[in-house]
Amino acid sequence: MGYSQLAVLLLCAFMLASGTTADTQNNGTGVPARPAEVRIGALFTFDSVIGKAVRPAIELAVAHVNADPSILRGTKLNVLMQDTNCSGFVGTVEALQLLAKDVVAVLGPQSSAVAHVICHAVNELRVPLVSFAATDPTLSSLEYPYFVRATQSDYYQMGAIASIISQYQWKQVIAIYVDDDYGRGGIMALGDALAKRKCKIAYKAKLPPGATNTTVEDILMQVNEMESRVYVIHVNPDSGLGVFSAAKSLGMMSSGYVWIATDWLSAVIDSSIHDPNLVATKGSSLQLDSLRIFNNGNKLLEKVWSMNFSGVSGPVQFTMDRNLVHPAYDILNIGGTGLRTVGYWSNSSGLSVVAPENLNSSALDSSTDNVQLHSVIWPGQISEKPRGWQFSYHGKPMRIGVPLRTSYKEFVMQDDGPDGVKGFAVDVFKAAISLLPYPVSCNFVLFGDGLKNPSYSDLVQKVSENYFDAAIGDIAIVTNRTRLVDFTQPYIESGLIIVAPAKEVESNAWAFLKPFTFQMWCVLGVIFLFVGAVVWVLEHRTNTEFRGPPRQQIMTVCWFSFSTMFFAHRENTVSALGRFVLLIWLFVVLIINSSYTASLTSLLTVQELTSGIQGLDSLISSSSAIGYQVGSFSRNYLVDEINIPESRLVPLNSPSDYARALELGSGNGGVAAIIDELPYVEIFLSKYCKFKTVGQVFTKSGWGFAFPRDSPLAEDLSTAILTLSENGNLQRIHDEWLSGTECGADNNGDASNSLSLSSFWGLFLICGLACLLALVIFFLRIFCQYNRYNSEVEVQFPEPQIVNRPARLTTIKSLISFVDKKEEEVKNALKKRPNGSQHPSIGDSQHPSMGNTATEEQSTLPT
Repeated sequence: MGYSQLAVLLLCAFMLASGTTADTQNNGTGVPARPAEVRIGALFTFDSVIGKAVRPAIELAVAHVNADPSILRGTKLNVLMQDTNCSGFVGTVEALQLLAKDVVAVLGPQSSAVAHVICHAVNELRVPLVSFAATDPTLSSLEYPYFVRATQSDYYQMGAIASIISQYQWKQVIAIYVDDDYGRGGIMALGDALAKRKCKIAYKAKLPPGATNTTVEDILMQVNEMESRVYVIHVNPDSGLGVFSAAKSLGMMSSGYVWIATDWLSAVIDSSIHDPNLVATKGSSLQLDSLRIFNNGNKLLEKVWSMNFSGVSGPVQFTMDRNLVHPAYDILNIGGTGLRTVGYWSNSSGLSVVAPENLNSSALDSSTDNVQLHSVIWPGQISEKPRGWQFSYHGKPMRIGVPLRTSYKEFVMQDDGPDGVKGFAVDVFKAAISLLPYPVSCNFVLFGDGLKNPSYSDLVQKVSENYFDAAIGDIAIVTNRTRLVDFTQPYIESGLIIVAPAKEVESNAWAFLKPFTFQMWCVLGVIFLFVGAVVWVLEHRTNTEFRGPPRQQIMTVCWFSFSTMFFAHRENTVSALGRFVLLIWLFVVLIINSSYTASLTSLLTVQELTSGIQGLDSLISSSSAIGYQVGSFSRNYLVDEINIPESRLVPLNSPSDYARALELGSGNGGVAAIIDELPYVEIFLSKYCKFKTVGQVFTKSGWGFAFPRDSPLAEDLSTAILTLSENGNLQRIHDEWLSGTECGADNNGDASNSLSLSSFWGLFLICGLACLLALVIFFLRIFCQYNRYNSEVEVQFPEPQIVNRPARLTTIKSLISFVDKKEEEVKNALKKRPNGSQHPSIGDSQHPSMGNTATEEQSTLPT
């Protein structure tokens, strides 16, 4: 119905345009003369679903225009119809016959192939060609300026199909199409639309025009042997139903298959007949010399492009690229004897379950297709979405390439068992295959000569060339290889690391200093003296062992400080604060002594390993020889990425070769260091304890299994490998095959065994806070006693009015003198009452008003 409505609208527009051009003619008198008749041609297949709808629509439009005198104002509209019979040859002939009859425009044709041919003719004759069914996107090129597409281009239709494929997360499709301009143009647009969504056409099955049922069945049998089960059918209406009929007879309409048909299916036209096509051309009255150029064709074309009105089927308006505005499609689910709409697609809103004309402008977003369509009944009458591909190797097992290693056979090795191979990588692959929801038969094929490790890049190349269906083993995932094949999720982490020789260093005379760093020794000395000074302050007033001449007190502080390290201090602490500080400090000393003893024991019994190689930068800047494993990607990395000259590289094949080359050294035919992948290095160091790794892993990669590009098995096996990792089976397989690396772990790294300050700052902080708290309490007590003592003196001995008091306890010197007095003496003085009893003077002298000043000053010195 949409075609007939569009035909009516276009015919009405043509009438208006034709009337405008007719006004420009005159009869030679200067007065415009209207033509008695305006002719328009129509090209379509009469005996087809489209033709049966278009023909009555054209006749009704002509009758309506001719019945209304206000439209053409005395000019009669005449439409000349020609039957193309779904034939390119017949359609071309019929088009030329129409153009020879002075038509001002041509409506049609249905076929894109016919449109391509006659577009050249209408360009020369300047006759607009308005097609309601030619959908080939290439017809919109600038090569055909007089072609007007009155339907949607396949460019938009293939964008809608690509959205559907992406919505259901299918990655590959098989395109079945007719091999003509219509089919090729549409499938080319489909490929571009899929590429934007990271999908692709896995195979293009071309049907010759007018293909027989046998040909169709043969092509379908070929595509049925391929993995993809998503088919996009873009054929002519006359052969489309034959494709479905052949597919059903081959059992390709069962569950697991997905069939997506383009808009030809909605047309449902009859199959064409070939013999009458030739008969229709007999007796043709085509006279090429009667073809004439339509002088006003460009003006009529401008009128067509400028049309802008709304009709029964929607707006009729053209964009700048000469396509109809607002391209949109219904998505139909055809099953059994009926069909239903499961969604919509438009160029502005993408996929939606709401019709595009009902969406408001705020809901339009063509960048995302995250709207779920209505439920679909898939072939086999199932509602579950098909996987979209089927694992099938025509009954033959997959050829799995396996490297024939001559070293590090823990990862993969030749075996006498039924599989012919075994190892860590093989067991991981088998465990992952067993988790797939479909059976996979494998045949393991060894790759290599058995004399040296094979080139893994060559193995990957064989997979890309389809010599192998996959490759397993210790294959590193690197950039150059990912351009050729698809890898699974890594099943083990890897990366390049440096292995260097080491020499044993014997203990020396100053080994006892090594347990602590220089900074640690300095802090220990300071904190020992600090704690001794704090204890002296706290004990000085109450403990006679911390009193005496200044020199003796300094020696007491130093002795007490360092003797606590061996718990050999002779001085007793009598004050509560002093004992509190000493308790905390002795706990710190206990930890320090225990750590020192343990570290010194380790340094004296375990010999340190050192190496002249400091890291990758020092190795690159030197001229020393560097070893690498034969077949590994490390050689290409050293040469291509960090520009190491090939003359410095030495190929090595086995762990024994590694050890021998490292022992010889760079100047004696060996190497200064070896750069290899971490899993190999771990096994090497577990057997050879005289070497160590230098620095950290400087490339991040992993090992995976290689498959041809876009292989669905790579994705499914990645999921299986993640499952193995989550359930612990991957670690179990690792522990079964790969031995521990205790020897290499002891020698790994360059970190010093010396204990630093960072290991003890917590203890020192606790000790410092304890000392600070004790000092605060101590001086608070001193100030309280000082105030009380000073008040007693002021009450008992009032200050004379004319006598100067230079010895009052108001200076720092007098305060120090008060602090230096014995605690017992101060307490006895405070017990005296001011009732006439003599108050002891400061410094064991008389009050300043009663005694000798010199004697008082002398008594204030510390005792």
